[in-house]
Amino acid sequence: MPQPFAQQYDTLLKRMALRGLSPKTVALYSHGVRRAAGYFGFEMDDLSREQLTEYLSWLLAKWSWSTLKHDMYGLQFYYQHVLGKPWPGMGLVKPPKTSRLPDIVTVVQMRRIVASTRVLSYRVFFFTLYSMGCDWAKGCGYGWRILMRIGCRCIFVMPRAIVIDWCRCR
Repeated sequence: MPQPFAQQYDTLLKRMALRGLSPKTVALYSHGVRRAAGYFGFEMDDLSREQLTEYLSWLLAKWSWSTLKHDMYGLQFYYQHVLGKPWPGMGLVKPPKTSRLPDIVTVVQMRRIVASTRVLSYRVFFFTLYSMGCDWAKGCGYGWRILMRIGCRCIFVMPRAIVIDWCRCR
């Protein structure tokens, strides 16, 4: 890293710590700033909207929306809290809206899940989980986890990623 950027990068790390960001957020933001610095040849003090558009388009083509958002938030933090400049990419990116299924299952959905589950012990697990009033995230946090939930389809797996059962509630 060139010396001027190295000093700004150290300042970035200190400011993120002073703002109380979690270690994971610090790691994600700092990685995004380093990636952008490498892309721009460590000359990031006066980026234009066109340069940011090219960079973010490249980033999205190579990585995911999640990576793009973390890198963009890291750059925004860098501009606002290290350089003391307004973020030139305001309103440039609008990530797609994601919809998350609720963790609370309706009675009808529960009947479908229990009826479509082939293994009796899994039926007992789902029924017990539901009758205790637990939500799926809480109940599956005790050694089970839901890997993928699309619509009303679920894949239940053990922590070591061994697929246990497939249930369809449609």
